[in-house]
Parts: sequence; C-alpha cells; structure tokens
Amino acid sequence: MKTIHILWVDDEIDLLRAHIIFLQEKGYDVMTANNGADSIDLVRENHFDIIFLDENMPGRTGLETLDEIKAIDPNVPVVMITKSEEEDIMDQAIGSKMADYLIKPVNPKQVLLTIKKNVDQNELVTRKTTSAYQSEFAKIGMRINERLDWKEWTEVYRKLVFWELELSASQDSTMDEVLKMQKAEANKAFSRYIKANYLSWFDKDSEDRPILSPDIFRKKVFPQLDKGHKVLVLVIDNLRYDQFRVLSSAVSQYYQTEEEDLYYSILPTATMYARNSIFAGLMPAEIAQLYPEYWEDDDNEGNKNVHERELMQTQMKRRGRTDKLYFEKITNPRAGKRLNDNLGNILQNDLSVMVFNFVDMLSHARTEMEMMKELASDEKAYRSLTMSWFIHSTMFELLKTLSEHKIKVILTTDHGTIRVDSALKVIGDRETNTNLRYKIGRNLNYKAKQVFEITNPEKAHLPGRNVSSSYIFAMDNDFFAYPNNYNHYVQYYRDTYQHGGISLEEMIIPVITLSPKS
Repeated sequence: MKTIHILWVDDEIDLLRAHIIFLQEKGYDVMTANNGADSIDLVRENHFDIIFLDENMPGRTGLETLDEIKAIDPNVPVVMITKSEEEDIMDQAIGSKMADYLIKPVNPKQVLLTIKKNVDQNELVTRKTTSAYQSEFAKIGMRINERLDWKEWTEVYRKLVFWELELSASQDSTMDEVLKMQKAEANKAFSRYIKANYLSWFDKDSEDRPILSPDIFRKKVFPQLDKGHKVLVLVIDNLRYDQFRVLSSAVSQYYQTEEEDLYYSILPTATMYARNSIFAGLMPAEIAQLYPEYWEDDDNEGNKNVHERELMQTQMKRRGRTDKLYFEKITNPRAGKRLNDNLGNILQNDLSVMVFNFVDMLSHARTEMEMMKELASDEKAYRSLTMSWFIHSTMFELLKTLSEHKIKVILTTDHGTIRVDSALKVIGDRETNTNLRYKIGRNLNYKAKQVFEITNPEKAHLPGRNVSSSYIFAMDNDFFAYPNNYNHYVQYYRDTYQHGGISLEEMIIPVITLSPKS
C-alpha cells in the first residue's frame, strides 16, 4: 500500500500538533506550512495526495493560495478549513474547485474521514468491488452451468455486464482476466442454448419466446403512440448493452428511464437481416416473399438497407396505422449536422425514426486502421470511444433539445458485436457471402460440431438463394476463415469486432423507453 502524502497549511500549525501526530501514527506522511507563500513553494517541489488549507491566514488568504495551488497542480484535492460558515466564502471555495470543506474546530476523525473520501476512496472501492465479484463469481458460474431459459440468460448477461463495468471502474486489473474467462464460459453455454432452442421459437404453438427483432415496433413503439405520445425511435447500429450502460450516465441528465428491457436479435445478427426485420415487422423470408423489390440477394450490406423507410411504411400500412412518419438515416457527419434543422419535423410528426451508423463504423474502422486499434485496445477503451462520440454528437445535442418537449424516446439497436479470437476453416463456392460470423451457400464444407447449422432456412424464416442453400453461424468468439491465404487472413481479423453470429453480446441487446425529465 502506497504512502499518502499530506500538506497541512495553517498559520496556527503548532496548535494542530496532536492532529499531525494522529495522522502520522495512521501511516500518513504529513508536511506543514504556516503561510500561503511557503505552501506554494512546497507544492512546486513535492507531490501531495491531499492538502488541508486554512481559509483565514495573514498575507495570502486561503482562497488566494488555493488558486495558485490549482495553477501548479490542478488535480490535487484541497480541503478548505475555516471558522466562518458564511455562504459567500463557501461559494468562492466551491467555485475554486476545492474538494471538501471543514468548519473549525475540526476533530481527528473528521480529518481521517475526509482523507478516505478524497484519497483512499478509489482504493477502497477497488478492494470492495474485487471482493464482491469474487463472492459473486461462484454464483454466476453455477448459473451458467444450469439449464437456463431465455429470461434467465438475459439476467445472467445483465450481471456479467454489471461486473464488467464495476471492475473496469476500479484500479485493480487482477480480476479482469477472471471475468473475461467467465464471459467466455457463459458464451459457450449460451451458444449451446441457442443451438438447441432457437428454431423452436418459430413453432406456431410456441408462446414462450423472447421479444425478437420484428416485434420491436409492435410491442414497444406502437403502444406508446396509442397512448397519445409523440415518439422518437433512435436506432444506433451495432450498440451493445455494455455500451448503452455507459451512455446512460449522459442520457440520465435529461431523461428518466421508464423501461430498460433487453430483446434478442434474430440470426444472422447482421444489419441487413436484423434491421430490415425491425422496420418491416417481419422475418427476412417474409420480407423477401412479400416485398421482393425491397430485398436484395447480393452480399452488399449497403444495398440491402436502402429501403428501410419503405419497409417501415409497409409495416404501418399492414397494421392499419395512420400516424405521421418522419424517417432519417444518419450515415455521415454532414447528415448529422442537419438534425437540428429537422427538429421541426420531429415535433410535427407522431412517429420519428432516426438511424445512426457511427458505432458500426467505429468497429469497422478498428479492423482497418492501426490507430483505431490503439485507441480501442480493449473493451474499456472501446466503450470510452463510444461515449466520447456520443457526448459530442449531434444526436446528444438533439436529445438535450428534445428533453424540453413531451416526446417519448425509444433507444435501441439492431445487433451487438463481439471481439473474435479463434478461426474456423470453412470452404464455400464463389456465391458464398464474405461475413466472418455467418455463411450462406450451397456447398459449404465445415465441422458441424463447431457451428450452428440451419440446413433448412425456412425453419428460421430465412430466405434461401436456391433450393440447397444452408446457413452456418459462428458461436462465442469464433470466426470463419478460408483455407486460401489462411494465416494472413487469421492474423488480420483476429482481435477485431465482428457481428452476424451467436454470442450474448450480439444477440441480447437493449431497447430503452425514456421520458424527458422536464
């Protein structure tokens, strides 16, 4: 445990000798000064973890000294000690970014509590978080090995994300590897569950299944419109639940969470399938059958998502809805800058839908650019980049503006993403698609035990390119690689973020209902 260095500045420092001895006996290193000028010299020459500063000193006052200390070391916590309880002094001190405020006479326990709150807090929180996860580790491990249903898997994932965020906020990385292994174990068990149960969700007599992609508007959006609310649906492409939890701290300044739900993306967990399904309110096979003009059979994701507005309109028409619709897709910064210009459209329409592609672009950029790999070197950094984008985005500016209006916001995504590590060899013909997490083709060659195979796409409500088409899905952190130039291919894509397959991160994703606080 490192030694905490304290500076105590008071023109009557000799009268505080008992306090100094008390702190030294507790293991703290304490230096003293009896005026502001000397304390500033000490701050220039030494590193201090916390400074206690008398407000009423001859010469430089405490507030004047505080300003100079902060100019030298902006991050050091300074605790102001004063005889006065006048509000203007408190306001000045708070405005000067002091860490705490004590009224004389102070007792040793007050001082000790202030040190623990301002210096030891991170270490205490880290120690408590690590201990708490250690005791939860066995419980989560036992749950993972039980025969869980889809609701229970949702709760397991919530717990894993909770502990991932708690541990990432602490300063101890010793448990990171343990959590990583537990998540990997959970994903293997979850993949087995999906492999055994996914197709049963589409049986005609199946009532016990999760909310899926085509259910989002019917179950989450239209009921809000029926209550007379204006609704804005924000679809952030490729947003995982852990990323949403980080963003929620910014959102909560302006909105209260009415409902935080998790739903299951359909397979493939890819934009062209899952997002088209959301807007159409149909599974991919039904889209291809009913609206062939809006479904492309090539492997170009861009072409496969150019008809989202039209699919949204078909869903509303089928359900007899006459709500006024505004639909906007934001695929570049220039389009984003027009958001506030379109504020009037959101206010004038019953239902507004906006699609943001930034997080998806971020995951692709991390694959292709070395600098992005450095910036998003691990999950914590990846979440931090997502948060940095969000708080500086025109979307967040729009949300802040809209919080002044009575508009419900439903924030969701089409699928998540997973960091892949293990390559699986697969052989296909020229028509086989290029996605790393799922393949569709006629003559796929693979090891059946390593994948989830759907040899009859109709059972999963997926369109087949021809009579003999089949789908295979990578599970947990696997990805598909062709034998040609295998080593180069594996090295290039290992440790990149991919989607399309089966994992907790890709399939269990947020749909959040928000109400403006104002």
